[in-house]
This record gives sequence, C-alpha cells and structure tokens, in this order.
Amino acid sequence: MKFGTFDDNRKEYVINTPKTPYPWINYLGNEQFFGLISNTAGGYTFYRDARLRRLTRYRYNNIPLDTGGRYYYLYDNGDFWTPGWMPVKRDLDSYECRHGLGYTSITSERNGISVNQLAFIPLGHNAEVHRLVVKNTGSAEKSVKLFSFAEFCLWNAQDDMTNFQRNLSTGEVEVKDSVIYHKTEYRERRNHYAFYSVNKPIDGFDTDREAFVGMYNGLDNPQAVAAGEATNSVASGWSPIGSHALNITLAPGEEQSFIFVLGYIENPEDEKWEALNVINKKPALAVMEQFATDAQVDAALADLAAYWDNLLSKYQIQSGDDNLNRMVNIWNPYQCMVTFNMSRSASYFESGIGRGMGFRDSNQDLLGFVHQIPERAKERILDIAATQFEDGSAYHQYQPLTKKGNNEVGTGFNDDPLWLILGTAAYIKETGDTSILDEQVPFDSNPDNTATLFEHLKRSFEHVTNNLGPHGLPLIGRADWNDCLNLNCFSTEPGESFQTTANIEGRVAESVFIAGLFVFVGPDYAEICRMRGLDDVAADAVAKIDNMREITLTHGFDGDWFLRAYDHYGDKIGSKENEEGKIFIEPQGICVMAGIGVEDGQAAKALSSVEEHLDTEYGIVLQQPPYSKYYLNLGEISTYPPGYKENAGIFCHNNPWIMIAETVLGNGNRAFDIYKKIAPAYLEDISEVHRMEPYVYSQMIAGKDAVRHGEAKNSWLTGTAAWNYVAITQSILGIQADFNGLKVDPCIPAEWDSFEITRVFRGDTYVIQIKNPNHVSKGVARLTLDGTAVEGNIIAPVGDGAVHQVVVELG
Repeated sequence: MKFGTFDDNRKEYVINTPKTPYPWINYLGNEQFFGLISNTAGGYTFYRDARLRRLTRYRYNNIPLDTGGRYYYLYDNGDFWTPGWMPVKRDLDSYECRHGLGYTSITSERNGISVNQLAFIPLGHNAEVHRLVVKNTGSAEKSVKLFSFAEFCLWNAQDDMTNFQRNLSTGEVEVKDSVIYHKTEYRERRNHYAFYSVNKPIDGFDTDREAFVGMYNGLDNPQAVAAGEATNSVASGWSPIGSHALNITLAPGEEQSFIFVLGYIENPEDEKWEALNVINKKPALAVMEQFATDAQVDAALADLAAYWDNLLSKYQIQSGDDNLNRMVNIWNPYQCMVTFNMSRSASYFESGIGRGMGFRDSNQDLLGFVHQIPERAKERILDIAATQFEDGSAYHQYQPLTKKGNNEVGTGFNDDPLWLILGTAAYIKETGDTSILDEQVPFDSNPDNTATLFEHLKRSFEHVTNNLGPHGLPLIGRADWNDCLNLNCFSTEPGESFQTTANIEGRVAESVFIAGLFVFVGPDYAEICRMRGLDDVAADAVAKIDNMREITLTHGFDGDWFLRAYDHYGDKIGSKENEEGKIFIEPQGICVMAGIGVEDGQAAKALSSVEEHLDTEYGIVLQQPPYSKYYLNLGEISTYPPGYKENAGIFCHNNPWIMIAETVLGNGNRAFDIYKKIAPAYLEDISEVHRMEPYVYSQMIAGKDAVRHGEAKNSWLTGTAAWNYVAITQSILGIQADFNGLKVDPCIPAEWDSFEITRVFRGDTYVIQIKNPNHVSKGVARLTLDGTAVEGNIIAPVGDGAVHQVVVELG
C-alpha cells in the first residue's frame, strides 16, 4: 500500500494522507542550524548540538507519538484546526505534504480556508523560516484567527528533562512588537537567545505555556485557541513558549502570507545588553529584515534549490529504472548529506541527547558525501582525528559543539582507528589533495600535543598490529563494528551499559571482522605511504596485510564461511560448532571485499552460505540462528528478541557489504537483487509492512525470526545510506574515484543493455556511456575518452574543467 508518490521533477516525496504508518519526516538545514519536521508538522529545532543548544522541546515516548512541533492553529468562528492535521486532528477537506530537499510544504483545507505551511532553513542563517499562506477558497468573506505555537527548550535538552526544580524557576522572555525573545539563563552564563517573529503586526501573544494551553488541556485543545483569544501572558519562571495571534479577514479568493522566523543569536560578551536586563536585539532584527517579504523568501528558496542541484549534479544516472534513478540521483545522496550533518545524533529514534558524532560512523559517512562537498569532508576528517589518542585508539564519539571526545562513552572500540584511514583515503582519491596528510592534528583535542594527520594514520594502522590475540587476529576490545557483540563485558547488572561498563581484563577475545577490515583498508594506507616516499614503511605494511590475510584463512574460516570472532575463553563465535549464531553477515562481506579467499574459492563458499542461511525476501539477516537466551559471554546482541536489531535482524548497514562482495566475484545479478531488497524506493508498495519513509533507508528491518518480518525501524541516520550509495554507484554501476583517476568497473545484471552516468571529478565533468552488447555482468572490453582509446579502465584527470565524453563497452 502506498501513502504517497515520488515527484522526481521537483525532487519531492508527496504524502497524500497525514495518517502514515509512522511519522514520515524531513530534515531542514545544511550548516549549523537544523530542524526536524514530520508530515504532520511535528519535530524540533536546534543549533549545532541537539543536546546543548536545543531551541524547541520535543517529548519522546509521547502519546500520541508525534506530539510537539512548530504548530499553526486556524480559528474559524468557533471551529479550530491545524494544517498538518496534528495535534488537533480535525477532519480536513484536503491534505498534502511535500518533503523536498531541505524544505517541507504542507497544504490543507477545511471549511473554505486553505493553508500552506512552508518550512525551511535559509543557507547561511541560523534561523528557521515558516511561511503561512492563508486563502479563502469560498464565495463569502471570511474572518479567521491564526495562532502560532513553539515551545522553548531550556537549551540543554538533557537538563530540560530532568532538572525541574531549577528549570521551573528560570524561564524568562521579552516581547517587543511582533517578536518573542526566549532569554532563559541569558542573565548569567549564556550569551545566546532564541527569537520567534512574524512579519505583521500581531493582535495578541502568549509566552506562558499554562496560559496558552491550560493546566488540564493538551496541544489538541489549547484554551487560548479554543477561546479564540490570546491572553498576552508573559512567562516568568514557568515554561516559556512563543505564540502569536493574528486576526485575518479575507475576501473570496483572497490570500495573505505570514512569515514566521524562529532563530538563534549569539552576542559578544560585551554586547549582550541594550539596557539593564534588556537583551541586544539588533542581530535578531537583522535576520528578520532579510525575510520580511515573500520575494525574500522566494529568493532564499531558490538559493536552497540551486545549492542542492549543484551537490546532486556530481553524480547522475540515466537508466530505464525510475527507482534506481531517483535513489542514485536524489534521495540516497540527500540522505547521505543529512547523515553527515547529524551522524547518529538527532532523529525520531535518537533523542540527540545521549550521542554525539561517532568516530567510526562519521568516517563511514564520509564515503557517501565526499564527492559533493570535499572541503567539509576535510574539516570532518581533521575533527575526527583530533579525538584520537597517542596509541592510535580513539574516543568512540565526540560532541559537535565542543568537538571534544565524549567521556561518557569513552574508547576501546578496536575497529575505530581503521576507519580514519578509509575516510582519509576516500578524500584523497576524490580530490588528489595530499596536503591534508601534513595538517597538524591534536591528540585527545590537546593543542599542545599534535602530530601530522599521516602520523595519526600510521598509529591507526599500528593500533591493530600492536593489539593481536592468541591466533594473531585483532583484539576486539569493547566491541568492533557491531557495538552489541560485547565479548569482554560479562554484565549481570540490569540497565548497565554493555559498551561503557568496565571490561574484564584479558587479551583473548579476537575479531575476524577487524582482520577483514585491516586487509581491506591496509592497501590504501600502503599506497599513501608510497605517495610520501616511504617505500620501506609501505613494504612493511604490505607484509603485515599479507600475514593477516593468511591468518584469517587459517584461523578465521570455518569450512564454508568466515568465523565472526573468538570469545574471552578462546571459543569460536559464528561457527558450525555453535548451537546458535552459527553464521554472521559482517565477516562474509568485509573479508570478501578485502579479497580474502577469492583465489582459492573460499570467498565464493562464504557468499553462497550467506544466500543459503541469511537471505530473506526483505534483505539479509545479521546472523542465524538467532539467540534465544541471554549469553553472558556475548553481551547485548543476545538481549534482543529473535529477529530484531543485532539478533538476526536485517541490519541494512551491512547488506551493501554483501553487494560489494558479490561484485568482487563478478556476480552482478545477485548484487543488484540484494540492492533492490532494501532500497526504499523499491519498497514503496509495501509501506504498510515497511512503515518507515519510502524515500530514505532505515537502520534495520525485522528479520525472518521476528513477529513483524519486514517492518523497519531507525530511519534516516544510519551508515546504511553511505554504504548503499557506495555499493550502487561505485561497485555495481562501477564509477569510483581512485588515487590515479576515475576507475570504471561496472558489475551489473547481465540483461542490462546500457546506461549513462555523469560524474564530476576533480573539476572535470565526465559523461560516461556504458554499453553492454554482449550482456555480461563484468569486464571492460573497450574505453574511449573523447574518441581516443584508453588503456585499462582508469581515466586520468584531464584537468581542464571541461565536459568529456567517455564510451565504455563491456565484454
């Protein structure tokens, strides 16, 4: 069942009912200021850090789930409603939500009044703009009242939910003209405030939540709206909100627009005040002046559209498959950018409070957006590297506001360092910029203790070789990529974190996954060494990589597939010897991606075992059989019910590793079949089963052992976005940046005839026609650049900034 449709020309997903199976959301903002908005106008807004600079409140685990947002109420002669349907839930005569790239537009109608609510964050501004267009669609004059509503958070979202005894005495606002200023704690250590304005004279306001909503009412029936009159309340100590009241009279066919701006201002310490306890409003007024007219709003929207057109132009495909086109050209790269901005911090499944930016996560996210904004990729790499320790280990997370490591989560995830090599290599391949390797980068964010980025990469590589277990495989530490495989935890305390509790001492538990990742990433490190003239270091690295490859085949292969790990006792995990959890997806993917076992047929066995034991109609499950009880030696993975999350759920993040692995073996049909099983556009027709948005990937889908097989969770912020983008654009469609140029190596379904890709690379634009007259899956028979034959399949950068024609014939 569908609940909407793709509008490819406008790059929008159009939702035609407010009653989607779950709130279907969009993200606003591309730089420092961000908002989440659902198809019923729920969500929240923050500046840089969803925990430390939360502007508006959002209540998780609420009933109804998606309650709280930037709402607008229409009062029509005793009847009142909201254009997003929620929270009032009055029947609407019509409804449509259009989620676009960085904006959302909701249009609805009731009783002869049509309202369009447009929300976006203009480029270069720390403000969210909402334009309300109210139209009289009837034949008689109408007089209605418009009420806005935003509930301010007390800046720190964690403190906001816990420290009531303080926070219920600190709320402060100022109201001047048509602007409500939220200045809680500004009198002391803060130099920042929020404002909420409208570009018309107002007929009333409310800033006290109790006065507006009522002590015993909810947002579905706020007493000020129900009465049709604002109370002009001024919050003092209690919960501050922002609500404007406007009286509107419309002739038949007439429409009026109202531009609301919700913004964030920081003042220099010596410019905080206009007068005693009166905040300096000049910066806020300057922002409002830039969005005072429809023409200004339209211009900002045009700038936003141009921004996204430019980003998306870096890689475009023309094929006969609409779902493939819209995923590659629009929605997958869009999600990659949103995930880059947010990491895993702020969604409808992450509160933005407990997590910062992930070290491993952010490096993987780089893979999906580095071709779009390499300059921001460079900044992110340096930020990540600065949270590394001298021994090569790293904080697992850091806070985006402070850019310092998150002590609450700490370190000890032993795959983390290798991802820094992969992310840096991806940046250099895309840009050719090796100067990044000479950047001085702190250890543990200490500016007095720095080394070159290359030295950080060297210590990342050596962190593996310095931490090997009894079989010569890498020690797992707290966990590897699978944070829930906790082999050194042994937790018996309810509610204790599996990732942060004190691990038992012991250097026994080993990860076959990290071994595969080491062999996969290692050649990039060796090549970077050669580029710096360090041939001896490169040769030593290659020897260690080759040794790890042999050790993995000797001690990490179980006859038909790769083992997952060895536990604290030295016993196998992911083996035929196990009663449960006999085979895992992660090592089959990463080890074959690394080329381990390709020559002797072990890789083919491993992928065949994946298809036999792990494949389902909705994707590949993480392991089989699922764990039916809690295993003290395995940790969190065995706490989930069978079929959910890491206990045999379809963890979409690692499905693309199997896609890529299949392309290593030349299996294009199989690779694309896996791709289609989890790519959201292909799931639009089963939205009642899948439930999450049909335009973005989810982290997981319930596996075959679950009660609700096929039901997705944790949409938007997931490494699934980047890895699926890499799998389809680089491994299946086969256009990938390399150190020496643009590599062309498709691995496609044999029945495909042709397709065309436009790829911007190092300032040049390559229009690549790929023809498949012999109907093969893999192999470049001929390649020409502007009519001239090219030896091999790597196009060296031309460097003239022009458009170049590439013709590729497979065979």
